[in-house]
Amino acid sequence: MSTGEVADVGDDKRMRLRYAGTCRRCAAALPAGTRAVYERSSRTVRCLECLGESADPVAPVGVVVPDERPTQAPLQPEPARDTSGPAGGSARREFERRRDARERRVRERHPRIGGFLLAITEEPQSTRAWDAGAEGEQFVGSRLDSLVGDGLDVLHDRRIPRTRANIDHVVVSRHGVFVVDAKKYKGRPALRVEGGLFRPRTEKLVVGGRDCTKLVDGALKQVELVRTAVDDPTVPVTGVLCFVAADWQLIGGAFVTRGVHVLWSKRLMELVTAVPASRGTEPPAVDVAAVLARIARAFPPA
Repeated sequence: MSTGEVADVGDDKRMRLRYAGTCRRCAAALPAGTRAVYERSSRTVRCLECLGESADPVAPVGVVVPDERPTQAPLQPEPARDTSGPAGGSARREFERRRDARERRVRERHPRIGGFLLAITEEPQSTRAWDAGAEGEQFVGSRLDSLVGDGLDVLHDRRIPRTRANIDHVVVSRHGVFVVDAKKYKGRPALRVEGGLFRPRTEKLVVGGRDCTKLVDGALKQVELVRTAVDDPTVPVTGVLCFVAADWQLIGGAFVTRGVHVLWSKRLMELVTAVPASRGTEPPAVDVAAVLARIARAFPPA
């Protein structure tokens, strides 16, 4: 990612950026070639001003600094890679907002014993659900990030315009696009089929006995939105529901309902890296960078 002048700073790297970026702290634009710090854990960059340093040394008055840059024609700037926020970032912010709002209410209503009441009571389930959701997205996001390389890239936590909803993860590989919804649910996911011979056949997703079919409906809507953004009928777009911490059976367990894969994180890794079996004419390889850029433009960071 850099062109010279690389130095480790703990778990981060101080370098000259090869691609343009944005400081995650002050939102300052960082053009390609700017000295900055790349954070490995979050895959984001920070400007040196936020560290109390100068981005480029300033020469003393009266001192002429020779221009050591090569005289050859400048290279064409490379397209900036989209920098997603951390997986689960919007869910984590919503959890913290709800938690802090509850703490303010309790302390305002009970100035003397507010702290005690907060210590002995749990957050409402509706608030804890955001915390669990963030943990699930972070876990799946870290697994997907480990696969990023030549021929596969990932976007996390993308906002669906004109809605309050988001897409947890989008994986783009040479073989297609995968729209992944991560859920941290308890219980065993299962497919329940009803009807068939004398009445319409219906498929229901149940988790721990609870009807969660609406999750499949939501995944299909996200698939259609991403398919529209990709705007290429040769690129397959597949929906995935990845359940974290669910009670999966030892043999089998994963299944497909209405075209949406229902599985766990290890099976997700296998799915997005698998080479599809050839059926006659092999489909053209997906241009990962171009497709990723289209999706990033259609769905900004949440």
